Amino acid sequence: MAEAILNKLGQGKFRAYSAGSRPKGQVNPNTIQLLQGLGYDTAGYRSKSWSEFAKSGAPSLDFVFTVCDNAAGEACPVWPGQPMTAHWGVPDPAEAKGSAAEIALAFKDAYRMLFQRIGIFTALPIRSLDNLSLQTKLKEIGRVADAVTKEPT
Repeated sequence: MAEAILNKLGQGKFRAYSAGSRPKGQVNPNTIQLLQGLGYDTAGYRSKSWSEFAKSGAPSLDFVFTVCDNAAGEACPVWPGQPMTAHWGVPDPAEAKGSAAEIALAFKDAYRMLFQRIGIFTALPIRSLDNLSLQTKLKEIGRVADAVTKEPT
């Protein structure tokens, strides 16, 4: 979800990639359904390990955000080029239990939280901030309450 949102909101400024510590081998069908319903082209998305981005020849990373609540306690790889990092914890919707409607709501909530945080990130005047100020702002974004603004659906 975060990859799709950042590539849309940050088009022309950022190129986003999403990866995890334990990829499932396919993008969650609920994620695909939600993104397609919101008008995203999901054709190029795939499940990836974060180890792909720590290898020689991988895309250069300026920022690395962990977004899954479970990732907060995991040891992340050392990223080439030492990108700025921050944790923007969001409950993992793939862990949701209940009816189809309850699970869909968990995915919508995760999308809304990510959309809000990524929107704040893409609006930052990155070029005019020194590294310490930028790092502070990145961490503050992770503490943004999830109930501020909702993207229209």
